[in-house]
Amino acid sequence: MATGWSRTRPTKKNQTWDPSHSTPLWSGTVTRQRIVVKKIGRKKMNFENVIGCEMKKEFPTAHQTSVVIQTSKDFVAGRLNNFCIAIRFFLCHQFWTLGHFWKVTNPSLSPSHFQDLPGFTRSVYKRDHALITPESHVFSPLPDWTNTLGAYLITPSIGSHFVMYLAKMQENSKSGLPPSDVERFVFVLQGVVTLNDTSGTKHELEVDSYAYLPPNSEHLLNSDTSATVVVFERRHDYLKNHTTEQIIGSTDKQPLLETPGEVFELRKLLPTSLPYDFNIHIMDFQPGEFLNVKEVHYNQHGLLLLEGQGIYRLGDSWYPVQAGDAIWMAPFVPQWYGALGKTKSRYLLYKDVNRNPL
Repeated sequence: MATGWSRTRPTKKNQTWDPSHSTPLWSGTVTRQRIVVKKIGRKKMNFENVIGCEMKKEFPTAHQTSVVIQTSKDFVAGRLNNFCIAIRFFLCHQFWTLGHFWKVTNPSLSPSHFQDLPGFTRSVYKRDHALITPESHVFSPLPDWTNTLGAYLITPSIGSHFVMYLAKMQENSKSGLPPSDVERFVFVLQGVVTLNDTSGTKHELEVDSYAYLPPNSEHLLNSDTSATVVVFERRHDYLKNHTTEQIIGSTDKQPLLETPGEVFELRKLLPTSLPYDFNIHIMDFQPGEFLNVKEVHYNQHGLLLLEGQGIYRLGDSWYPVQAGDAIWMAPFVPQWYGALGKTKSRYLLYKDVNRNPL
């Protein structure tokens, strides 16, 4: 529990609340995921309105949904002004420390009553696809990295031609270089990472920022505090007279692209020109939206769900998925997605492009 507070019950049957009155009225608890308010006596009080007045000027609307209000006839504690202060502190903590994609790095995806069930996992591995869920991630020191733990989610041993992994960088952490002729794409999920490139320039990469590093390019990623990145690497498929260049960017700076026949929003983080043998897509679905095309194609995919929840069809299987889940899709596996819940879905998708499959 992050914060607690207490007050006692009104002494008069018809007593109403007065902000300046010192009579204790309520109690409550701020937990990591929710704020629970429990009512004393029979008289109802609209705490949601009080909170809304306090919060709207200080925090984005999206983060107000982190507050869950519950009422009960049980007694729990707090002076109301302290209660509001506690909520402001809680939301500020959520906004600044957890970041935009906090559910990826702090997953609450599996039902809480299943998380400690021996042997329980939603992860699945089949010949033409895999679903890798957070409760089955295995972190260990990343080779050639300093003070960094990694969880490999997709590797060639599964049937892919690329690698996808999470890197949890700790204080004073540093990256290693990928093998010869291997290109690297880094996307920041939590914290801030500094990229030092071959020219000696330093780039501060914040949440939702990314970097493409060409094969055999000298570079260093480091972090003074904790940060989490997702990394894609593959052996570059060279084309004669074509070379790739280092790219630094952020999702919100990329234009929305046309998606004929579809309703989702699409951004591409890398150029679509011939030198690049893969691209990274950011795809947004509002609740209830879905892919119109039931895709079957030669491209491979590596996917990380950044926000929201939905249903993914892979082959003949249908999987409930939520933020933090990773998916590998082999060539020609039937695939489809539909967004569920009350908030948008966003996922990051690797796709090989611009090369003859022969």
